[in-house]
Amino acid sequence: MPDYKPSERGSTRCGRSVFYWGKRTYIMGVINVSPDSFSGDGLADVEEAVARAGRLASEGADIIDIGGESTRPASTPISTDQELRRVIPVAEKIAEQISVPLSIDTYKLEVARQALDAGVNMINDIWGFKKEPRLAELASKKGVPIVLMSNQRGSTCRDIMSAVISDLRRAIEQALDAGVTWENIIIDPGIGFGKTQEQNLEVLQRLEELQALDRPILVGSSRKSFIGWVLDLTPEQRSSEVAFVQPGDQRLEGTAAAIAIGIAKGADIVRVHDVKEMARVCKMSDALVRGM
Repeated sequence: MPDYKPSERGSTRCGRSVFYWGKRTYIMGVINVSPDSFSGDGLADVEEAVARAGRLASEGADIIDIGGESTRPASTPISTDQELRRVIPVAEKIAEQISVPLSIDTYKLEVARQALDAGVNMINDIWGFKKEPRLAELASKKGVPIVLMSNQRGSTCRDIMSAVISDLRRAIEQALDAGVTWENIIIDPGIGFGKTQEQNLEVLQRLEELQALDRPILVGSSRKSFIGWVLDLTPEQRSSEVAFVQPGDQRLEGTAAAIAIGIAKGADIVRVHDVKEMARVCKMSDALVRGM
């Protein structure tokens, strides 16, 4: 594995954009076309999704991540055909109308393949090849970046960061063996995926340890349940005055804090639902951490 220092991670081309790692924090805006999204922002209409993509781009998103299957705990998996029906029309329309690069949030080979053909520029694999190893070959063949997440669902870990680092190292080596170029590999510790609430906090507290892997770090802490857990904002704990609000809507300030700490600890990309507000958090955090 190349021996790069964190400040020498180089750059990654994604669609028409080039991400220069270490210069600033890049923002991944989220578009969920799954009706059961954990954050309550699922969209069912193509035009509505395209409009949202335009808004995210205008608010400062550097890349837009499209997902068609809910990744919340205990969610019901959907078929490949159903996921294709949800994401491909949206991806095609957004790619036609918006110049911001697109990512597909999927672990299914055929969904990723058709999304790339529809104009998507990046694969975001929440299983880091555990569900579908052939995604590595697809990313290599298409020459696109791939986000590799460490997902602990179905397993238990005592030392969470050791488990995350070992899992990501395995995924990186698998990508390289398949021919994915070093600059096209991005890592994600997988906050909220198979970790206890205490472990989610620990991942953020120890995020800088991932720099040993010398790849850009994506952090997806936006609206996650550990924020509601810390702030006593889980649905059953809400007062009747705010009971009608979707779960994510009460986690804005907690998300901002988690993102600011994540940037201070080495995050290069943050995946967020509230782009306008978090773009400001990133800009301020970058001024403090990286300098103006």
